[in-house]
Amino acid sequence: MSFIRSLRLKTTSSNLESSKIFIITGRSGSGKSTAIAAFEDAGYYCVDNMPVVLLPNFLDLPVKNSGNHTGFAFVMDLREQDFLSSYAPVLESLTERGYNFEIIFLEADENILLQRYSQTRRNHPLADGKNLIEGVRAEEKSLSRLRDEADIIIDTTHYTVHELKSEIFNIVRENADIAPLRINVLSFGFKYGIPHHADLIIDVRFLPNPYFFDHLRDLNGESEPVIQFLAGKSETQTFLKKYIDLLDYLIPLYEKEGKTYLTLAVGCTGGRHRSVYIARKIHTHVLQAGRDIKVTHRDIEQDS
Repeated sequence: MSFIRSLRLKTTSSNLESSKIFIITGRSGSGKSTAIAAFEDAGYYCVDNMPVVLLPNFLDLPVKNSGNHTGFAFVMDLREQDFLSSYAPVLESLTERGYNFEIIFLEADENILLQRYSQTRRNHPLADGKNLIEGVRAEEKSLSRLRDEADIIIDTTHYTVHELKSEIFNIVRENADIAPLRINVLSFGFKYGIPHHADLIIDVRFLPNPYFFDHLRDLNGESEPVIQFLAGKSETQTFLKKYIDLLDYLIPLYEKEGKTYLTLAVGCTGGRHRSVYIARKIHTHVLQAGRDIKVTHRDIEQDS
């Protein structure tokens, strides 16, 4: 067991700092940018290419006490010239001060790294004066000690971007409460345009239309007469059951994939009656399930 890891085990019980810190490192082209983006989506305060010698000073800043973040995530790697010579004493000092951090080391098969660099046409940090494969192999050798120090090693050879983000979210869930998925349900009228930012759009123009009844035309889907009219239709009840069942299935999958915002759009002709009623029913159901959701009626005030 390495000195840094053994020292951290000894000081865990006397931890002085409550915020979890992840240090993301590893081989160039292994997915560190994707990993830190996933941490940011999970509510972490993230810094890419943080000079390791500045880390103690950064952690002394007031930002660590702001309470608006889940924790911290920093990418540190060989883009910093002195990284390999500096990281060990810096991390040892933080451990002695009681900081709670873990090192995540990302790697991938050599052929995959070469393929990724060929696709992006980026310069490898150790390829200066060498060809690409020499740089990749030199980096592997240079990082061998750091790899042994790591708490978590992720081989991204066969990962898609979404699979890597899911892996990071699993790590976050094991260490802290992840930022909840924020859901917005939006009612709208097709005659005023489709909301292009929506993730899911459902067209409810197949439902009986209150607009064609004189006593309902000037009301909206939040009014009791319209609510009773639509609630009394078998088509409405059958649709709501099937669509809410679908949402109950999909929402946890969106969370697992790492999505942080989800917009559900419900459209009818004018956006005043049917879409408003259905959007409110969805909002009530999701809210009762304990999720973060708000409802917006985009076109409810439009002229009929």
